[in-house]
Amino acid sequence: MITTNKLTGGSQDGSLLFLLGSFCYFYRYRRLLSRKGIPMISIDDFRKVELKIATVKAAEPHPNADRLMVLQVDLGDEQRQICAGIRNHYAPEDLIGRQIVIVANLETAKLRGMESQGMLLAASDEGRVIILTPEKSVQAGAKVS
Repeated sequence: MITTNKLTGGSQDGSLLFLLGSFCYFYRYRRLLSRKGIPMISIDDFRKVELKIATVKAAEPHPNADRLMVLQVDLGDEQRQICAGIRNHYAPEDLIGRQIVIVANLETAKLRGMESQGMLLAASDEGRVIILTPEKSVQAGAKVS
């Protein structure tokens, strides 16, 4: 025989505890998701991302992709090549000498046959792409924190 708890309206068979436990689990899981359903990361995960300032030394359109630009960048102690989807938003000559923020510890990837050794950071809205840059000039290879 199952009796009802008059105070909570729940039953004495443990179903109320099950519901409370389920709610707590759901609430904890929901807190791990952002408002758009993208999983949140821990501070330890974020610390794994190495953001650095790079100076663009050369820029040219990717020969095999309409949207990609190939950038040669200086990270202070090394030179790298980065392919970025900014071709429709920037002219190559406007990028030379510009400082940008890159993800420096991203695995190398081949994009349409060309090697990309990092990722440029940019914001986008209403069809625009805006490259993230430091407010003032800093040394190439400076860490972003």
